[in-house]
Amino acid sequence: MAFDIELLRRDFPILEREVNRRRLVYFDSGATAQKPLQVISRTEELMREYNANIHRGVHHLSGVMTDMYEQARERVRRFIGAEHREEVIFTAGATASLNLVATSWSARFLRPGDNIIVSELEHHSNIVPWQLACMRHGAELRVLPFEDSGRLRTELLDELLDERTRLVAVTEASNTLGTCPDLDLIVRKAHAMGAHVCVDGCQGVVHGGGRVAERGYDFYAFSGHKLYGPTGIGVLYGRRELLDEMPPYMGGGDMVDKVTFERTTYAPLPLKFEAGTANFIGAVGLAEAIDYVEHVGVEAIHSHELRILDAMTRRLEGIEGLRIYGTTEGKCPIVSFTVEGTHPYDVGMILDKLGIAIRTGHHCAEPVMTHYGIHGMCRASIGMYNTLEEVEALGAGVERAVMMLK
Repeated sequence: MAFDIELLRRDFPILEREVNRRRLVYFDSGATAQKPLQVISRTEELMREYNANIHRGVHHLSGVMTDMYEQARERVRRFIGAEHREEVIFTAGATASLNLVATSWSARFLRPGDNIIVSELEHHSNIVPWQLACMRHGAELRVLPFEDSGRLRTELLDELLDERTRLVAVTEASNTLGTCPDLDLIVRKAHAMGAHVCVDGCQGVVHGGGRVAERGYDFYAFSGHKLYGPTGIGVLYGRRELLDEMPPYMGGGDMVDKVTFERTTYAPLPLKFEAGTANFIGAVGLAEAIDYVEHVGVEAIHSHELRILDAMTRRLEGIEGLRIYGTTEGKCPIVSFTVEGTHPYDVGMILDKLGIAIRTGHHCAEPVMTHYGIHGMCRASIGMYNTLEEVEALGAGVERAVMMLK
């Protein structure tokens, strides 16, 4: 379909509401994206017409809901480019996915004296689980730094990688700087040393990422709520041969084959990693969100967002004392900034009074803040529904905040 921003915005009812007597301007999609009517209506329909626990019932509703849940898994598989349906694990979100890998993978593959490499760009969810894994197993955590522009210093990989490196954890797109690292290079170098690669795809999957099998990722995690889908649903992709070797992450119903007090055997993939009642409503809602994104057009969305990014960058660069962090080519549509003489929280609060929603703080990326010697940033993250008029409202709002705070 042709990209018609005004027509598209009608699909997002929240954009019609007012905040502090002003029309909402929403630049916080990197934290959670707004939901189109198609997703809202679908999840409401599921709860109203089809709600029943999956996999365990012989009655009609259970069978129908089970079929929709497994169709959603197939929908995700096609969207991210996985080879096998059972390589798609539904979780509570990207954090749950990354913790699953860090716990279960490390139990099978990590030993004292091994090392794991993480990039300095990472969200806490792709740092702390690996720290915990290293602490449990006596391994070393190594850090791949970035330069002030936000570019990841991949040329240092050769110094960090060795025969005891077991995994490299890296983002597809930084949630703070927008940096999109050269993952093809990272995968190639890691695999050459026999190491696995775990990719945080939370920001990347929204902006044309994925292609997990083609690009050789061993693990890939993302959350549905950043992809215009429901909250509480996430995905872990893992190569089938690795998932087969990994022990279960949690025990409970649906992940077992046979249970006795002497011994338990486990269900095959993907159920081995889906203990308990699954978020079946969320999974089908996520599939609906994927349908919506692909109906609008991934490339059309990406092109529109880059136009908004370019306009926002130029508008904010013209504000005296404002510094933008993350200036690499090919970045995803995120602009993080500070203004000399102001505090990010104060700027964010004044913008809120003007009906403009941005994110302030360290964005769960404290090592990034430490790199620049600051405590926090303002972050404006762009979604498919943002407009040039909203960019101007943001620029004028920041100028007003600066005038009030200085």
